[in-house]
Amino acid sequence: MLVAIVAIPGLFLTAGLPAYAFVPQSESGAGTSARAQMESEAQGVVVAQSAAHTVVSRDGFSASTEEEVAELSAELRRAGAAAAARASAAEFAVSGIRAEGDDYPWPFEATDNEGGGLSPLGYYYRECVDFVAWRLNRDAGVGGSPWKWTWSKMTPGNGNASGWADAWASKGWPTSTTPVVGAVAWFTYNHVAYVQSVPGDGTVVLEEYNWMGMHSYHTRTVSIGEVPLYLYPPG
Repeated sequence: MLVAIVAIPGLFLTAGLPAYAFVPQSESGAGTSARAQMESEAQGVVVAQSAAHTVVSRDGFSASTEEEVAELSAELRRAGAAAAARASAAEFAVSGIRAEGDDYPWPFEATDNEGGGLSPLGYYYRECVDFVAWRLNRDAGVGGSPWKWTWSKMTPGNGNASGWADAWASKGWPTSTTPVVGAVAWFTYNHVAYVQSVPGDGTVVLEEYNWMGMHSYHTRTVSIGEVPLYLYPPG
């Protein structure tokens, strides 16, 4: 009975040992037989002979047709034209790229047809020439009297837009068929406008007054060639 009392607790203690206390047998024993069993149960894999010649391709793209090549070339030319336009604009723009909007100081003054008089710039209120003259002053950093650019200094003897090109030529001021931001767009039909931007896609964005006789602010986008001559800001 004494032996039984001592042996029974020993059995319970043995059963309660944690699993991690088990010491695996050496490779020469049970370990070797377990590995042999796994190897015998492993599935065989057959590799096709062509797989040895497989080449892994890397990401990339190319233009494969003449149309794609032409489109890519055109896009590069447009980007180059836009960069050139911005560079030209920087040379002549005094205060950088201007924001589009009606900042004309006298938008409600009576026009010539309504019996109104001349603005402080010497042109009739709300005419295309007065608006452009205002923009040239603004770009030169002048917002009030004494004005830098007035009728007497730019186009004396002719207040009509038709005479602006001759006035620029007589003073030796630069003109071109290439637009720059801040230039004057001159039309043969007695009209001038202000070049607000040159997008680089073959067009030019204009701001103007009295388009179609409306005596109010207006903006439009036209092709560069639609403007006969661009009068660069006077020096």
